[in-house]
Amino acid sequence: MITTEFVLLRHGQAQCNADGVVGGPATCTGLTYLGYQQVEGAAAQLAAEHHARPFTALYAGPRLRLRQTGEILSQALRLEMRIEPGLDGPVHGAADGRPWFDVKTAADGGPQAHPDTPWAEGSDTWNGYLRRATAFLQELAERHEGDRVLFAAHGETIIAAHTLFLGLLPGNGASFTVSHASLTRWERHLNRLDQRRWLLRTHNDTSHVASLPVQAAS
Repeated sequence: MITTEFVLLRHGQAQCNADGVVGGPATCTGLTYLGYQQVEGAAAQLAAEHHARPFTALYAGPRLRLRQTGEILSQALRLEMRIEPGLDGPVHGAADGRPWFDVKTAADGGPQAHPDTPWAEGSDTWNGYLRRATAFLQELAERHEGDRVLFAAHGETIIAAHTLFLGLLPGNGASFTVSHASLTRWERHLNRLDQRRWLLRTHNDTSHVASLPVQAAS
């Protein structure tokens, strides 16, 4: 029996993604036209699901591209959006607004390359971000036991969910592809022996945007 479900939608393509720059809170300018189309495709599918099996809550992080994604979902599902600072992405510090090429060159790789070292002055470390994000997701899982919860999420939040529910070790070099407007679904099951465990039902499902132009991963 499924007791709890987390459905995470990564935001659609943002202008920072198209431009290859770090889209922190100071410089994120929101979704591109393609990004809006991607989220609208996901929202149509999720609205049909919501009619059959209603979502209990809709959450988004505070960054503009997440709020825009959440607003589209909120209107399609007629479900109030809750903004949660705990769902924000990594802190980028001095890298905010700079080209990712330059940031990664200066740091000898992206955030996950040296997981205990900041990738820019004032930034998180990757493991520090994961500790913060997984702790908040665990809190939400306890708060919403028995609920069906929808998220407008960063790709990093989805990686944090996998880290939490799969019990991955900090600093693990493996990661996951998370495409724009992709859907990831986690279900908490209760079996006949009264044992509970999280099962990954779907990862990176983009079937609802298959007819849209293909964009480079970012």
